[in-house]
Amino acid sequence: MPQVMVVARNFMDMVAALPASKLDILYDSAFICEAVLRSLPPLAKKYALQMLYVLAPLTVAAMEEWVLDEYAAKHRVAIDKLLQLRVFVEMRDRRKEVSYKMNQKFRGNMQKYLVAGGSLPREPVPLSVTGRFPASADLEAYALDQWELKRDSEAPKLTENGFQFLLMETNSQLWYIMREYISSAEERGVDPTDLISFLLELSFHKLGAAYSLNTLTDLQRIATRDHLAELGLVKLQQGRNDSWFIPTQLAANLSAGLSDSLSGKEVVVETNFRMYAYSTSKLHSEILCLFSRVEYQLPNLIVGAITKESIYGAFENGITAEQIISFLKQNAHPRVADKIPAVPENVTDQIRLWETDRNRVDMIPSQLYEDFPSKEWFDQCCDHARDHGYLLWEDTRRMKLIVRGEFHPEMREFLRRQR
Repeated sequence: MPQVMVVARNFMDMVAALPASKLDILYDSAFICEAVLRSLPPLAKKYALQMLYVLAPLTVAAMEEWVLDEYAAKHRVAIDKLLQLRVFVEMRDRRKEVSYKMNQKFRGNMQKYLVAGGSLPREPVPLSVTGRFPASADLEAYALDQWELKRDSEAPKLTENGFQFLLMETNSQLWYIMREYISSAEERGVDPTDLISFLLELSFHKLGAAYSLNTLTDLQRIATRDHLAELGLVKLQQGRNDSWFIPTQLAANLSAGLSDSLSGKEVVVETNFRMYAYSTSKLHSEILCLFSRVEYQLPNLIVGAITKESIYGAFENGITAEQIISFLKQNAHPRVADKIPAVPENVTDQIRLWETDRNRVDMIPSQLYEDFPSKEWFDQCCDHARDHGYLLWEDTRRMKLIVRGEFHPEMREFLRRQR
């Protein structure tokens, strides 16, 4: 079976893939600079803050002195990340010695941010104008309903990519869809920097506050009304004379880390392969059905078991053992998440063994023939099947043979002629 893999990249990996000129345009926005800074790994973030007021370039050798030898690998990863995002710019002097300097636009915006503090991209509409804001619980429920595509009349069919997509964390799914959305917009002639800038700015809006659609550009208004609301990143609210959008937690997650997932941690797996998921989400129930046997479901509890048949069904849909194990670990209930391991070893080992067995054994449709009236007739059938490449197995003593299933009509015709 061909292996299908959906790659979930961080939203900032997509930003780093932009040409240098477009990255510099993005850094005109203080919100983009702040989003990039807080997305950096801890060591890279530390380097960025250390270099914020260092105007002269620093040589590679000088920066290598900041870390002990055993942390050299982490140091290189941090520097590579800063270079990819053009937070650091590589320079060479006359002697070809490499040094690093902070991006001028990034430096200026972050210095202003540290001195004056942050601000909102736009002012929210007062409560006296909009009436009543949705409660935070209602807003989160709306975002989840939109994200999980809860529709009464629709029954979408999943591809192999779709099964693997469902096993991702919510933030990984969000980044994947946003990346594809921006790529498709670029094919339509829309500048990706405009969309990326707006999406990252959206993550800095006050959660649950209302903002007028009239404050957006035409591109931003179309994206908000036609796409972001459908995905659950914003909730639209209509007034008599104006319309507003209200950012949800999904929008805030655009510049968040993988650990800040919208979905709760709810799964408990026992050593006897029993599984309990404390969730009210229909989508979570459907995901668990991909690789487990769900036995019954209460309003806030899903009870099931991991079986060989259910795991084989997942393999048939292109899901791997490691993806299942990763999903169970990432969604482990807080009571078991701190344990080592969060998922019992006998369960993870068995899932891997089932995958190994499936890859080692080829399942071929076949047909068993037995109860031959004589040894002579049995030998004739074996010879015929062997000569034509039908034969898979024979037992001379018990007069049984197995042939390939697709050749059963030919064997049946041969037996009919021998009577």
